[in-house]
Amino acid sequence: MSEPVTSAEPLTSAEPPALAELVTSPEPAAPQPESTRSGPGRLLVAVYALFALSATARAGVQIATKFSHAPVAYLLSALAGAVYILATATLANGSPAARRIAVLSCSVEFAGVLAVGTWSLLDPATFPDATVWSGYGSGYGFVPLVLPVFGLLWLRRCARRAAAQRMAIPAPADAGESAGGGTDHSLTALLAPAGGASLDG
Repeated sequence: MSEPVTSAEPLTSAEPPALAELVTSPEPAAPQPESTRSGPGRLLVAVYALFALSATARAGVQIATKFSHAPVAYLLSALAGAVYILATATLANGSPAARRIAVLSCSVEFAGVLAVGTWSLLDPATFPDATVWSGYGSGYGFVPLVLPVFGLLWLRRCARRAAAQRMAIPAPADAGESAGGGTDHSLTALLAPAGGASLDG
């Protein structure tokens, strides 16, 4: 009698993982660059906001009540207030574009303190009333002279940190190539046994 023919069982019932699972892999979250308003930047923003408020309010009252007494001084005080407002807003924003504007505003501020401070010492008759920048900010404890220096140093530090973090993050193309290469080897290893079994059969 002939023996009953039994159907051959498949070598393996496990199916290879989906291609999407092999290709996609969780990417590490990119570290956030240091903000200009973090750490010491908060104190810097607070000081700039204080000067923006005081210089603008003082210049507004002087221009409205006694502009003819010292027009140059009062207009320069208004200019200083506008520079402080711009520096406060850009430092508080902290984006790359805002940091570039903050560098420009701090540079203009520092140049203005030096120019107006020298002018007020050489021609005191033009400044019967002192401005924020008169005498290099002597009326405010020389804070207007050192404030833009600290601002520029802080912005430089934040820019260097952001550049270092960008260098530490791998390029997306390189990550994709490495992931793709790993996927090809995984598929070959998974499909090779099934292919070999079908050839032997």
